[in-house]
Amino acid sequence: MLRQLLKSKIHRAYITDAHVDYEGSITIPEDLMEATGLWEGEKVLVASITSGARLETYVQRGPAGSRAFVVNGGAALLIPRGHRVSIMAFGLSAEPIEVRRVVLDEKNHVLREG
Repeated sequence: MLRQLLKSKIHRAYITDAHVDYEGSITIPEDLMEATGLWEGEKVLVASITSGARLETYVQRGPAGSRAFVVNGGAALLIPRGHRVSIMAFGLSAEPIEVRRVVLDEKNHVLREG
């Protein structure tokens, strides 16, 4: 039996910008995508720690090292600049998997990995 399991997580990211007039997505720095195994276009669940809002969108690659997390499209109305979020991706597996995760500080620097 396949089970849906957490595979990637970016915890406590600070949303640095939000653009309502955009097609949609969340922009994540490329280095953090690599650290957590996220792919461009991959579906993610974004949960606001600030407001409790939750939404699904897809990943857009941002410049490595930029520390910029940008919510685009209508999602920016639910999760605006200044919110803290957890970004999660799930996969299907018949076996337990090791989650690739990072925890960020208030300036989106990595505090912990693993």
